[in-house]
Parts: sequence; structure tokens; C-alpha cells
Amino acid sequence: MIPADACFGCEGISLALGGRVILKDVSLFVRRGELLGLIGPNGAGKTSLFEVLSGRYHQQQGSVFLGERRLDRLDIHRRARLGVARTYQSPVVPNALTIGETLRAARKAYAPYMSAHDAEWAARLVRLEAAWDRPSGSLDTFDRRKLLLACLMMRRPTVLLMDEPASGLINTEIAELDLLLRKLADEYHLAIILIEHRLELLGAIADRVCVLDLGVMIAEGGPEQVFGDERVRAAYFGAAA
Repeated sequence: MIPADACFGCEGISLALGGRVILKDVSLFVRRGELLGLIGPNGAGKTSLFEVLSGRYHQQQGSVFLGERRLDRLDIHRRARLGVARTYQSPVVPNALTIGETLRAARKAYAPYMSAHDAEWAARLVRLEAAWDRPSGSLDTFDRRKLLLACLMMRRPTVLLMDEPASGLINTEIAELDLLLRKLADEYHLAIILIEHRLELLGAIADRVCVLDLGVMIAEGGPEQVFGDERVRAAYFGAAA
């Protein structure tokens, strides 16, 4: 059951690609200011679900919503304009551009154009401290993630979909990421859905966790409740072992 205060989510999503069933009757939701973790073994359908939510894939059944608006017929670009932002597993940046040029390209990507002040605000928000004349391709993994997140945040999105943002980070960087994500949820009231394999990260910052296994949602609830669920342990931890 999707609650009345849900900000974003989906109901009854079924997806098949190349004759293979990827998602089966999947429903989830996230509220403003809430951080929802999404876990499951490899091949569970997590990234495919993000493709549906962001508009890159279109489901055979079910619906995607943002507030009271149905997004089913909208492509990825139109969903982005409505406030659905997304990051990917690999932080790919334009190597030929400097940080400043990358932020400027994001500001001018579509109307309404953002100002240089918006870019400066977003860079401060994510604590991107590298010089703006530095080539984007020279940044380390964490600063690349910060740069991409700054490009999204200057548009003041409503929803943030993040696919394994802690991948490739060391412990001190993960701790900084934890604080940043909670700040985005608590102070800027973003609705965040986070795919992550590091359960200690989700245990520290997630309000709720959903678990996919073989394209089916098998559990949902608080982190401690979900991590202790026998079905989750059998599907997730058994697969990891």
C-alpha cells in the first residue's frame, strides 16, 4: 500500500528484456526527507528498477509516480526536468573539460539556465574543494562523484536515485558521504533511494530498506528488522557467501 504522503515511487512494476523477466510486480515508495536503501544479491534487478524509475526503460506493467503525477509516458529527460535526478555506479566525467566548464555545461543543459551562483552553491554543498580550472578527468573517484552530484543539486531536484555511491571509496570518504546524504535528506528534504552493498552504510543512515531478489520485493522495513529477516539472510547473505 502506497501511503498518501509518498513523494515518489512505483506500483506493480513488471519488466522483461529480451524475453527474460527482470522485475515482477515491484512496488516501493519514498517520502520527502527520507533515505530508502535498496539491496539484494547481484542480478536481483536493482539497477534495472532504477532504469525504470528514471525513464530509461519502460515497464510492461505498473506505474511510476512523482507526487500525484504519473510519469509512465515520460522519457528520462522529461523526468529529469521534473526533479528526478540520478547518479550511476561509475562516476564518468567529461575528461576534456575543467571542473568549471563541466559545471557551466550542466548550468546551460536546459532551460531555465542556472547561474554561476547556483554552481558555486552546489559545489560548496557537496564540499568539492578542487580548483575549478583543474581538468575533471584528473579528479579522484570521490571528487568525481562530488562533481556529478553538484551538477544535479544546482537544479534543486526532488528525488535523488544513487547507484552504489560508496563504490571505490575509502572509509573516511564513506563517512563524509554518510553525512552528506543525511544532510540532503534532513535539511533539503530530498527523497533519496540508494542502491548499496555496504550494509553498514545503510544501517547508519537509511530510514527504511527494501530488498529485491530475482526481481521480486521480498522485504521492507527498518534496517535492523530487514537485515535480521530470514528470507533476506537466505537470499542476500547466502548469495554473497
